[in-house]
Amino acid sequence: MNHMEKQCPVGHNNKHCSGSEVYPEGYRNGEIDPHDLEMVAYWSDSKVRARNAIFQVDSEMRRNYADLKAELIDHLTPVIVVNNDPKGGEYTLIYKGKIETLQPVSEIFEMAKSIAHVPLGIFSIIAPYLKGSDTDAWIAKLEEFSNTLRTARAELKSSEIPEELERSCARILDSGIRFIEKSVDMGYVSIRSFEMFSGSVYDCIRTNMWYASEAQITGVSKTMKRWRKKVGDQNWQDLYVVVLSIWTTSVLNQNSIIVREFMDSRAVDTHLIDIPTAETPDDYLYVALDNLARIVQDNVAAEMVFPTDQEIADALKGTEDLLSDTIIQQLHCPFQGERYPAGSNGSSCSQGGDELVRSSR
Repeated sequence: MNHMEKQCPVGHNNKHCSGSEVYPEGYRNGEIDPHDLEMVAYWSDSKVRARNAIFQVDSEMRRNYADLKAELIDHLTPVIVVNNDPKGGEYTLIYKGKIETLQPVSEIFEMAKSIAHVPLGIFSIIAPYLKGSDTDAWIAKLEEFSNTLRTARAELKSSEIPEELERSCARILDSGIRFIEKSVDMGYVSIRSFEMFSGSVYDCIRTNMWYASEAQITGVSKTMKRWRKKVGDQNWQDLYVVVLSIWTTSVLNQNSIIVREFMDSRAVDTHLIDIPTAETPDDYLYVALDNLARIVQDNVAAEMVFPTDQEIADALKGTEDLLSDTIIQQLHCPFQGERYPAGSNGSSCSQGGDELVRSSR
């Protein structure tokens, strides 16, 4: 009988022995599912150990990169963070360890937009019923909103807003109240009736938009000029501005449009950073600085890690994924199975593709 056919004594320390052990008296020799054991005893697999050793390289890189970013946050200066909100934006200046936060836009902005949103307010209530419905559940909500509009209308004169804006707001409110009254009396709402209402107040909405824009430009301009004087022209050249906004207003965002006018023109493309979010984060300042720290360290890392390829360095510094160009080439190149030769910068398909296609025909 060879060793494999023998039962190994208890305590046998040969880890490579594949014979079965003899249990002492009183122990149950239960059956273990081989597949379960294979999954549980993963460190016994040499391939798993090898691959985890490789994975560990990236894990430690990411941990160290995150540590660098966390510490870098405290050294970012000068920085302006803009959090878009219903009041026109909350602005924060971070300069040499000191933080100043304020709302630079006057209340005219919020009031003008508030009344301009009347059609949207009505739409939000009636939208679920626009294809017709036997229920009158929408009436109570609509009448409640009508009461809100009536209160605003009654107080409008006391708000001391510009006369033209007051007339515009009055017309929007009156039209909204009439639309609600008519809809409740008829017992239904329709797309056509709503569009007749919203179209009738469009000019007034545009007037409100003008006053809101003017208030925002005035308030932000005053603040940016004061902060530029505080920081100094030399340091202002290095200013980073991070603008947080929800995705639907992230392109041509009003605050981004204004602040770029006060930044160093040579730095706008790289130092004005728009970050779209699904919702405004609770700690928007941390989110902005965390993203900026990653951007700043990526800028330095890109040039040092890819000193021989500016295109790839720019990808690391920007919003492109490093693999994007390679993936696109492999998807569209008929010779994607071939590796790129050294020094080709991954462009062999675009540079020599035509010759390869001709020779293969």
